[in-house]
Order: sequence, then C-alpha cells, then structure tokens
Amino acid sequence: MPTPALTQHTSPVAPARRLVCFPHAGGAASFYRDWRQFTQPEVELIAVQYPGRENRMREPLVPTLEKLVLALTEELLALPPLPTVFFGHSMGAAVAYETLLRIEHTGATHVTRLCVSGRAPQRPPRASARTDEEVVAAVLALGGTHASVFEDPDLRELLLPIIANDYRLIDAYRPATEVPLLRASVHALTGSDDPQVTPEEAGQWRATTSGPFALTVLDGDHFYLVPEADQVARAALEPELRLPV
Repeated sequence: MPTPALTQHTSPVAPARRLVCFPHAGGAASFYRDWRQFTQPEVELIAVQYPGRENRMREPLVPTLEKLVLALTEELLALPPLPTVFFGHSMGAAVAYETLLRIEHTGATHVTRLCVSGRAPQRPPRASARTDEEVVAAVLALGGTHASVFEDPDLRELLLPIIANDYRLIDAYRPATEVPLLRASVHALTGSDDPQVTPEEAGQWRATTSGPFALTVLDGDHFYLVPEADQVARAALEPELRLPV
C-alpha cells in the first residue's frame, strides 16, 4: 500500500486553517518543516511528499504530472474540509494550480487561496529532453542544491534520477488553454533576481482567477523563500484578499 503523500508538520487539537505546501523539482516535504515556527498554533501545516523521496523512497517515480495531480487531488479531498491555502514553489506552483483546478471542479470551495512562487503560468516549450548534465547545470544555476551533492557519487546516484524525473514532468507540462477561472484568490510571489521568472511574468497569474490577485516581489534569486521563509509563510496566511472596489 502506498505511503500517504501528505506529511503533517503540525497537528493542532482544533485546527482552524490548513496550509498545504508543494515542493519544487527535486524537493521534498521536509523543505517546509521549519515553517512550523512561522504559523499560528491553530494552523495545520501539511507538505506534499512526491514519490521516490524520503519516506516514499521505495515508490516508483510518477511518469506524468497529470498522474501526480490526480493522486494528490484524491488524498486532499479525503481530508476534513477546512479553510485551506495552497502554496507551491517552482514546479510545485504548477502542481498546486492543477490540483486546485480539479478540486474546484468537484464543487469544493474550502481552498480559498493559491500562492504560486517562482514560476510563471506559461513557459515556452522545451525542444528536447535534458541530459543528466543539463539537469545538474539547471539545478546549480538556480541555487537549489550545493555542488558538493553532485560531486559525491553516492548522492548523485541517489538524487539525480529523482530530480531528472521531476524536470521531465515539468518540461512536458502544458497548461490547458480552455480551463475555468479559479474561484480562489491567487497570490504570486517571486524573487527580484530570479533567472527563471520576472516579476512581470509572475504577474500573469492574474489571468487565472476570477477572484482577488496580489503580487509580491522579495529580494533574492529563485530560492528567495529560504532566507525569507518567515515573510513568505506569513504572506500565505495573511487575511483573505479582497477584490478592489
């Protein structure tokens, strides 16, 4: 039986809100563990664990983003409904968005906000699959993994297939053009010096929702959210956005 995809970082006795976090390519649920110190006591903090890493290490990697999203949708809908925020960084932004589309399609309304970080809603298609060396170069260029990880043969052998699979998923991903607008509000966040997405491109998430939209630009590169974790977590859980009058 597969291990649950949802890792619970906090377990309030009487939770009032839920924050569900979706990791970047090559990332894991533990990336969001330290956010416990930035959330209120009544917030249930959950992080998604993709197959093939940490406590799901023995599970096969998922071949398509669609299959990943369908499994996450089923598991998330099985939770007791609470006012919920989705937060996704980089690849996680696309996974969170597609998951929310499917959840809203069921008629559920408890996910009230989508926070998308470090990614534009549309990306130009990639002509060919990345080689292992191209994957390593892409990861290092974004500052997500220190070079020493790939210099260690054992760590490279362990981590590279996982990261390469995630890159294949996101390189092949194309958001559908004919989809309903989200009802949930959308808050786009990005680093001022992110080489992968400009603030203007992050602002294009405005077109994905009929609800309120906000854009926050913080100092830093693609992984700006590591030094700014406190500010990012608090932004995700700030009072609900309102449409301008």
